[in-house]
Amino acid sequence: MKGFDKLTTAKLSAWVQLAKTQAKRGRVTDRIPQLAKANPGWFAAHICCESGKSISFGDAACIFPLMSVIKTFSLLYLLEHFGAETVFKWVGVEPSDKPFNSLEQLVADRGHPRNPMINSGAITLSDKLPGKDANQRTLLFCQWLNQFAGCKLSLDEVMLASVRLTRSTANEAIANYLAETSHLENLETALDTYEQICCLSGRVEDLALLGKLLACENGCLSAQNRRIVNAVMSTCGLYEASAQFAVRVGLPMKSGIGGGLVAIVPGEGAIACYSPVLDNIGNPVGAIAFVEALAQELQGKS
Repeated sequence: MKGFDKLTTAKLSAWVQLAKTQAKRGRVTDRIPQLAKANPGWFAAHICCESGKSISFGDAACIFPLMSVIKTFSLLYLLEHFGAETVFKWVGVEPSDKPFNSLEQLVADRGHPRNPMINSGAITLSDKLPGKDANQRTLLFCQWLNQFAGCKLSLDEVMLASVRLTRSTANEAIANYLAETSHLENLETALDTYEQICCLSGRVEDLALLGKLLACENGCLSAQNRRIVNAVMSTCGLYEASAQFAVRVGLPMKSGIGGGLVAIVPGEGAIACYSPVLDNIGNPVGAIAFVEALAQELQGKS
């Protein structure tokens, strides 16, 4: 793919309108009260190019929690700290055809999380983050991301309070089963850490800068670890719809119920979108529509 520099304002504007039209097919999640306050009409996108050029448009000042998008970067963080051999003893890399919070999938796999992009895998990895407690783990992780990506993530305490108030019974059941099968060292710390890192928040530019870590060579991160994370995103990043979008779009992507989506164009840059309206799987409808149109343009299919 070549051609970020050839993107015109007219094309980008047309794709934003397409995204907003498509978004009318979904709805803002109501599972977390604070997330339910998002305006369904919001849309923002930011493209970070390897050259250093960036393109930003839409409601780019919106701050949103990364939610499940953070799973991508907790995987990268742990790969950098402990290496692939250790990390993949904790979690697998197989796609799941069940929902992201499925206990049934975990039981079928006898407590070994199928991949890091579903909740069982992410809760397991939250248990392994460096730090003595959830607060310190979240702080160290956030500082690491901000340092290496040049972004400005911070913990949204209001969102975290809302998450804690309505703690997911599915996540509790998953954590209990992980503990019963000896996959967690500390159940409560693992859940608390998971909830905190999901509430790390920023603007769409911050998410694009994180994506650029995975898209472009840099002297700080292992090329092998970047390749691994991109591969897992391609097969697992959009939950049970991952294979469908791998074929349709052809880019590693990760979504979150906060409305964030990051897509990686290896060697060229990253695309981040914010669109809080979700489909019934939990992927942001408008964001995927925008990235799909952009990917087709970059691949010369439009």
